[in-house]
Amino acid sequence: MKSRWVFFFFIFLGLGLILAGCASPQGNQQTGKDTSQKQLTFGMIIKEPSAPYIQAFINGAQEKAKELGVKVDIKDGQADSLKIMEIMDNYIQQKVDGFIMAGAVDLKAIVPGIKKLNEAGIPVIALDTSPEGGKVDLFISFDIQESSKRAAEAFIQGIKDRHGGKVPPGVVLEITGSLEDMFTQACSKGFHSVVDQYPQLKVAQGEGKWNNVDSNQKTTDLLTRYGKQVMGIYVHTPDIMGPGVVNAIESAGLNPKDYGICGICIGPEGLELLKQGKLLAAVEQPALDSAELAVQYLYDIKNGKPIPKIGETVVKEGAIWSPAKVVKNPWADEGAFMVLQGPLVPNEVKTDDPRLWENKLSNLWKK
Repeated sequence: MKSRWVFFFFIFLGLGLILAGCASPQGNQQTGKDTSQKQLTFGMIIKEPSAPYIQAFINGAQEKAKELGVKVDIKDGQADSLKIMEIMDNYIQQKVDGFIMAGAVDLKAIVPGIKKLNEAGIPVIALDTSPEGGKVDLFISFDIQESSKRAAEAFIQGIKDRHGGKVPPGVVLEITGSLEDMFTQACSKGFHSVVDQYPQLKVAQGEGKWNNVDSNQKTTDLLTRYGKQVMGIYVHTPDIMGPGVVNAIESAGLNPKDYGICGICIGPEGLELLKQGKLLAAVEQPALDSAELAVQYLYDIKNGKPIPKIGETVVKEGAIWSPAKVVKNPWADEGAFMVLQGPLVPNEVKTDDPRLWENKLSNLWKK
């Protein structure tokens, strides 16, 4: 009886070891699969951190990264091409899984860095402005030139509304961004495509350099020079130059409403000026949405999923940027441009629309 018990004991023991041996490779393989999944890390360079639209880029990227379980390493490029390329080199050394270029001043100077990223096999997505060379897998922005054209049409309509339906002879001020910037050049082309149809208007240009100090000074100088001849003031981007322009007008004892200020990119400052009637109209830049999309598409690339291709139209119900056509990137050597919609505020979308990123992030601007 005892010998029979010992016999069965060893039989069960042997079966147990065999089953354990068969099961353990599968269990170890499963455990290895879970622990070997590396968290994706995307590098992102911003032009400089103070502007609200840059904060929208940062917030959009971080929130989408949190949702997807990835990391976004954000660095300040300090609007310096050499600094930007130094950061790119560091990202290559760190072997980041993707890269987001969220704005630069000289889009040609940074091309060598973009090409190094290409050689390292790191996918590149650009926001705001596109590098003018190399491969940019996807450039996500609104159409700067077309948006400026629409803002200029509202600007001319404002002149007509203030002068009995006519455009009388006079001077219009064009307060630009930094003249070497691709964004500035596109803004100016869109503006002039409309204003140049009225030869009775003389355009006096002042370089606002994307800040309120320079825009204020240039507006003050031009108002002093042309006085009552000024029929209106067009500001390339009221979000970061509008307050400077308005302050210059008011400091001269004049009313901003008499100048029908228009432009593209609103920001919290521009939104407040719109509500006060000191800004006539501006086209919204979908900054927050573009950063969210950039992180999502890098994530898709790394997971073998398709991203928008040239010839497609991306549609998302209820999104302020939809529908977005995808065309060939006219600036980079290779890649696509996803053209987001930007509504004219308040003509097409009211200032309190919750889809405006200025309203979505209002908690950041409230003191």
